[in-house]
Amino acid sequence: MKLSGNTILITGGTSGIGRALAEALHKLDNQVIISGRRKALLDEVTAANPGMKSIEFDVGSAAAIKVAGARLIADFPKLNVLINNAGIMHIDNAAAEVDEEMMQNTITTNLMGPIRMTGALIEHLKAQPSATVINVSSVLAFVPMAMTAVYSSTKAALHSYTMSLRWNLKDTPVKVLELSPPWVQTDLLNSKEEPRAMPLQQFIDETIAVLGTDVTEVLVEGAKQMRANPGPNEYEWVNQFNDILSQPA
Repeated sequence: MKLSGNTILITGGTSGIGRALAEALHKLDNQVIISGRRKALLDEVTAANPGMKSIEFDVGSAAAIKVAGARLIADFPKLNVLINNAGIMHIDNAAAEVDEEMMQNTITTNLMGPIRMTGALIEHLKAQPSATVINVSSVLAFVPMAMTAVYSSTKAALHSYTMSLRWNLKDTPVKVLELSPPWVQTDLLNSKEEPRAMPLQQFIDETIAVLGTDVTEVLVEGAKQMRANPGPNEYEWVNQFNDILSQPA
């Protein structure tokens, strides 16, 4: 995708990968809008980055997404990039009784949120000369971490949804990308000081470099081994399968 001159919405843009990506894209002469649930954090990030905008809403709420989508289209008519980044991650135990609140919150935020957010903006994005939807999944979509079974499952589901979305939009101006981070030093699972995780700035630098190329999957070097687990050419079969289904019987 082009790296400048865009109007970009990044959900979950107040911390971690979301904030760092927002700041990097802001420096590349894009109009960046971040979203989040807490106004104080949104104000902190925008104050540190003059010209960046924000919108307060919860991606876990269908009603809030609908209202936010209409407001974004009205306030930012040139909006042409959606980055579905907001997500939550909790330790769980798949071999025990499920924590209903944790499960519902994780699925609603990590899976239903991106689907709803994309749906709220998709007709507007299709009307742009060039547009991009970027879904932030995880290498855990391909190699699940058993101690975060629900989180890993939502990322696997988001990967599947992204492939379907890409196929459905193949004849439109909207390009669909998937960003699959490896373990990165962020607040998720208190990993800021984790030596085995990838430094956040290194991840962002490599991600921006890959974003500037003509790819459908945005993978830093540290993510490639885990992504290759199911096989790197699965999109070819997904496209062929859906092409066959789209033909008259």
